[in-house]
Amino acid sequence: MPAPCDSLVEQCRAISLVVDCHAFSHLTAARIHGLPLPMSLDDEQAVHVIRAARDGAVRRSGIVGHRGLLRREVVDCAGLPVTSPADTWVDLGELIRPGFALGLDDLIVTGDAVATMLGSVDRLRDALDARTAPRGKLTLLEALDWIRVGSESPGETRTRLILVRAGLPEPELNRPVYAPGPRWLGRRWLGRPDMRWIKQRALLEYQGREFHDSDEQRAKDELRFARFAAHDWTVVDVWDNDVNTDHARYALVERVADELDVPRTSLDLSAIHRRFFSTRMLELAEIRRRRLRAQAR
Repeated sequence: MPAPCDSLVEQCRAISLVVDCHAFSHLTAARIHGLPLPMSLDDEQAVHVIRAARDGAVRRSGIVGHRGLLRREVVDCAGLPVTSPADTWVDLGELIRPGFALGLDDLIVTGDAVATMLGSVDRLRDALDARTAPRGKLTLLEALDWIRVGSESPGETRTRLILVRAGLPEPELNRPVYAPGPRWLGRRWLGRPDMRWIKQRALLEYQGREFHDSDEQRAKDELRFARFAAHDWTVVDVWDNDVNTDHARYALVERVADELDVPRTSLDLSAIHRRFFSTRMLELAEIRRRRLRAQAR
């Protein structure tokens, strides 16, 4: 190239001219598909390329080579051969290792995005089942238990995890809310909140600052909330500073619990912290520590 590439897609197109029988995978595939990744991986700029085992891994500066292309589904994305969203999610689990800034909750966030894109969690499960003893399988399996169809942003996913892990009822995600109207007119659409609990007539909206922080958007949100309130729905609005510290998360859980008529004494506030390692990985690490202590005696 006569000059640096302006985008990841342009960079991958240039690489495609000199690498045969390949697809883009792992972090590169996730970025091309537009999947959410933690900001801690922003400095990981190497391009991931996967080929069949018989062709050997690509070895070039700035490229991370992988093998196993034949076990993955490849789709066309932006005119490039890219591993499918479900296979890309499994590949991200294989990257988990000491010193790499990707963990359990990150896989849940990305998994929510893939499941919502595909309309099913089963596609993720099938992609994982198709692998033979992949790295990161324990974390991927635990992530599957928490992944849901319907979440539309990382903030929504992380808020849901805080609430449900603390013991609150599972919400419905991004489902429309209607108000009854005259028989001849039918139901009237009120909105599509991020989360809803029908029995308790409670709604939750995650207010991402990128889209909701302007004065104009705040005014629109207030009108929307008033529409819900006029039909006996309670709206809990959540901002990023409500989920970024332990104290704020405690307060959020208790606020939502009060709206859902869940006794605060039944809450498990110790479970609201972000999780990096799977439960089984922590159990195995504890077993190893006990074994080493026993040997030292």
